[in-house]
Amino acid sequence: MEDVQNRLARELADAVAAAVAQSADVERCRERARTEGFHLKVTLEATVGFAPLAADDEVVETVEEPPTTPVSYEISANDRRFLRSLRIAADEASVTEATDAGPSA
Repeated sequence: MEDVQNRLARELADAVAAAVAQSADVERCRERARTEGFHLKVTLEATVGFAPLAADDEVVETVEEPPTTPVSYEISANDRRFLRSLRIAADEASVTEATDAGPSA
């Protein structure tokens, strides 16, 4: 069984490497690094787990549908301070500011 798992994990690694190699975004980044005089090497680490399927398990691939209703977010005073520390300004017109529930100083 271990040989099968090793083969499947190797096939997955090869498939991921092929997908990354075909990515135009990745190639653009590598090209920019080359123009700056660098060879860009990317190493990805993944953990692959295997679990046996029960005889009555059905293999089903599902695609999650994106939400159809817009999601509203509330930004607290702490969130706003954090964003300011990163020099990011929240759009005042589209954000409802939540009150800061922390102790007052």
